[in-house]
This record gives sequence, C-alpha cells and structure tokens, in this order.
Amino acid sequence: MFSQQDLQVIDAVARRGSFTAAADELCKVPSAISYTVRNIEERLAVNLFIRLHRKVKLTPAGEYFVIESRKLLKQMAHMTFQTQRVANGWNQSVSLALDNVVHEGRINTMVGDFYNAFPDVELLLTMEVYNGVWDALVDSRADIAIGATATIPVSGGFDYRGMGKLKWTFVISPNHPLAQAQQPISNAELAKYPVICLDDTARKLPKRTTWLLENQRRLVVPNWHSATQLLKGGLGIAIMPAHMANKLLMTGELIEKELITTLPVSDCCLAWNTKRMSPAVQWLLDYLGDSDQLHQQWLE
Repeated sequence: MFSQQDLQVIDAVARRGSFTAAADELCKVPSAISYTVRNIEERLAVNLFIRLHRKVKLTPAGEYFVIESRKLLKQMAHMTFQTQRVANGWNQSVSLALDNVVHEGRINTMVGDFYNAFPDVELLLTMEVYNGVWDALVDSRADIAIGATATIPVSGGFDYRGMGKLKWTFVISPNHPLAQAQQPISNAELAKYPVICLDDTARKLPKRTTWLLENQRRLVVPNWHSATQLLKGGLGIAIMPAHMANKLLMTGELIEKELITTLPVSDCCLAWNTKRMSPAVQWLLDYLGDSDQLHQQWLE
C-alpha cells in the first residue's frame, strides 16, 4: 500500500517537525515532501499532521501511523541486510549465552580472537541468569553456554564440561543494621531484611532462586550490577559470587559477615547443543579450554 520512500518521508517529517527540515534531510524540495504527505493522507482518508505556521504536529492517528511505519522500515532494512548476507555467504552465526556470574572482562578478548579466526561469522552474545542459560540452549537461542550453574535441568542433545565450584559470600553495606550484629547471624535476624535476588531469565524452564529464607521479602533485580548498587546503599542483603565480592570487600564498599547456616556452593559448567555443531562452535569449545582454564578465566 505504501512504498519504503513514502514511509521514510513520514518518518522524517515526524522527527524534524517540518516539511522544510525533512526535505533538507532527504535531499528533496519541500513541495515534494508536502505532496507525498498529502497523497498518503488522502489514501488513508485521515490527517496525519496538524499544519502550523512553520511547523507540523502529529495527530493521534499520525502518531500511530509513525509507530507502525517505523516497524515496517526496520523489517525492510533487516530483510535487505539478511538477503545481502546470504548472497555474500554471511549466513552463519554462533549464539553464546553467558551466565551473569562469569567475568565480563574476558569477553572482549574472546570476541576479538573469534572475529580474527572467523571474519564471515557473526557472534551473538546474551547475558542470562540461573536457569535462563539452560533455557537459551533448549530454546535454540544459544549454541554454547558459559557458566551454567546447578544441576542440569535438561536432557537430550547437550554436552558439558565442568568449570569447577562457584563459591558465594554473604555481603552487606557497612551502614546496614546487620553490620553491628553479633556473629554468626541467625536466620531469624536475617529474615527481617529484604534479600536482593536476581531475576531468573528462563522463559520455559522453572525459575529458581539461589538463596532465600522462609517468609523473607525479595528485592528482585536484573543483574549483579543493579544488585551491587542496592547493596552499597544498604537497601538489602545478599550472597554474591566470591570472585565478585572480593573486589568490593577490599575497597570497603561492602563487608562480609558470618552466618549460622552454610552458604551454597554451585557447580558450574560450559554446555553446548550437540545438534548445532559447526567449525565455529568447535573452535570456541577448543578455545575456551579445559576445566581448569575455564575456572581460572571465568570464575576467579
């Protein structure tokens, strides 16, 4: 019904707020822009813009049309890009899901080495939480998962390599009321304060929580960065991967306290979908190394 050029004109007028500014952006004369807009409005039998002295303003119908037209423009661009990729042999990608507990500093080196080895293959990275890593594998959103924790909740065409144990540390702000509590701190005392929990990103598999006491309020956040900010502000308590906590303990931003109960120790692993093997996937599995290398580079 509308050409790509038609939609681009409407988008430009909406963003720039005038026919003249849109014409400058699109290298056209204002009369051509005005004609295109009027033609589209006549075909729709609605006004998309309110004409002011030197500017235009979207009508409610215009706002809706712009939102939908931008979706179409994005789809057109994606279709063009994908078609060109296939024509040029760029039709391969590797999806990699990382659990939020791993060292992010290692990612840059891995990406750089991968693109040097495979200049025509895309690397798609996502950050997942808890069972979200396994969920990404099961749902074919990921070919490889780094740092998957706990018992493997899936069966079938998957293999894994151990990464060792992930240790946890109980941490709070030096200004938190529990900072002055007698150690070891009891569960009854802990339960008075909200526990900061990461939101499991699993879509199909059951979600899980690493540490939560009975009848304790949760403060749910998307990642460890957000959790750290809340911990520093004394807004909650939490257990944190030891390798993350150590830096904050050394600077005094957080403090460690002893609990009456034993903290969990999580088994971590590198996992992959054996049905989606390719030279690029095999290269990554070799590159990531054995269990000792994985633990040293991603969990210490």
